[in-house]
Amino acid sequence: MPRVCAISGKRTTIGRQYSRRGLAKKKGGVGKKITGKNPRTFKPNIQKVRVVINGRTVRMKVAAKFIRRGMVQKPVRRVRASAEPAA
Repeated sequence: MPRVCAISGKRTTIGRQYSRRGLAKKKGGVGKKITGKNPRTFKPNIQKVRVVINGRTVRMKVAAKFIRRGMVQKPVRRVRASAEPAA
């Protein structure tokens, strides 16, 4: 299954990691120079969550950002009967 958010459609994106050397101009140097560009992937923080949709509990892959925002409604936790102490 792909790493895709069911709400926003966020997915793994491709970018580069730049390696630099030198001292910045504002610190008295001649400037930073790029010495390498390596491909890398940026992965969203996708979590599997149980979500209530139209009264049914469904498992979805959702970005953590949307879980924090409260955009998904989690099911109510069931209360288990507590064991009575033996007499």
